[in-house]
Amino acid sequence: MKAVLLKAYNKNIIRAMLGLSIEEREVPKPDNDDVIIKVHAAPVNPSDIAFIQGAYNIVKSLPAIPGFEASGVIVNGGDNKKHLIGKKVSCFIQDNGSGTWSEYILAKSDDIIILHDDMDMNQAACFTVNPFTAWGMLSLAIDKKANAIIQNASGGQVATFIRELAYDNNIDVIDIVRKEKTSSLLKSLGAKHVLVETDDNFMTNLTEITNDLKPIVAYDAVGGQLAGQMFNSLSNDGEMVVYGGLSGKNIIDINTMDIIFNNKTVSGFNLIDWKDEIGKDEFNRISGLLQKKIISGSLQTKINEKISYDNIIKGLRTYISDMSNGKLLIVPNNE
Repeated sequence: MKAVLLKAYNKNIIRAMLGLSIEEREVPKPDNDDVIIKVHAAPVNPSDIAFIQGAYNIVKSLPAIPGFEASGVIVNGGDNKKHLIGKKVSCFIQDNGSGTWSEYILAKSDDIIILHDDMDMNQAACFTVNPFTAWGMLSLAIDKKANAIIQNASGGQVATFIRELAYDNNIDVIDIVRKEKTSSLLKSLGAKHVLVETDDNFMTNLTEITNDLKPIVAYDAVGGQLAGQMFNSLSNDGEMVVYGGLSGKNIIDINTMDIIFNNKTVSGFNLIDWKDEIGKDEFNRISGLLQKKIISGSLQTKINEKISYDNIIKGLRTYISDMSNGKLLIVPNNE
């Protein structure tokens, strides 16, 4: 089988990408409780970029196959999993042995989600991370009975899902983006309150709208000064949930008096921990609801480009230049 191989981590993203190679590997053999998935597509996520830089919390023995997420069809299984052959699945894999940027994947049963027959396989490739991350994080705002939330990186897919799910629950959303063109795009898609971080009047606009809407939950995917500004804009008893660090900078300029006297907090969101916390039955229930939304078209991952292995370097360069343009899918043979 063909697979993308990473032979060395490199903090310089260009050098890290140039170090990727396409090589032939043997199709893995399943143990009793394993399945083999023939990959339909695997997305490129910010976590994948961090992984090949050696900056992610998952470090694999090298050479390693990158990629944590994919869709496909089970084509083989161990003795205990033969009944799953032929099933359409999404998978999320973070162990040392497997990566999803390959034609075939070895997966444990806990790594897969069995899909509805009507599920689009390109959407399914992006199913196991972003929709559940958005659902899990928005649950906090619902539990707090929030009337409004605030988030950055609002052109990204997680933020898009958070916004759409928030509107479904009658929660106002204050979106923050870096570029005016992203602001215009979000407004054309129905976003109600969009601030541009680079505007000269950004802080004035942020103060005015947060004084008006009084957000009690913030979602930070950026870090740095912007995260501190969002935290400081929260109402008393507010909580900022950190789920990314796109700026590569630590959060700064938090008002410590807010923590002491106004009961504001900062927490982190980890999808694996959340999944373990809610339990398998609840996760499966949420999976069913999210699949229905995707099949109906009410929740959709924006897919910008599909590429074959042969074009992976060019595709990655395009993706990192502007991640808000949509997902990059790596498709074996670009089917």
